[in-house]
Amino acid sequence: MKYQLIMPSSIDHLRNAIIDKLMAISNKDYLVALNKLMESEVAQSKIDKEELPEHVVEGIKRGQADYEAGRYVTLEAFEKKLLSK
Repeated sequence: MKYQLIMPSSIDHLRNAIIDKLMAISNKDYLVALNKLMESEVAQSKIDKEELPEHVVEGIKRGQADYEAGRYVTLEAFEKKLLSK
């Protein structure tokens, strides 16, 4: 079976085209490898969408406020102070 290059107009069309191609694959090793790849992508997507704990978000906000208020030390100034001790 030959496949044509499909230029999907939406994500649904692309997904359906991939499913159609998967249905024609009978090589078990290929399917096992593809399944592992897809499982790792799904796991990564879940990690990417996890929200930060509230205490972390608050710490980031405090750090941003300190920076905007000028309460920070440059790396060069920190290194100079550290080396002078």
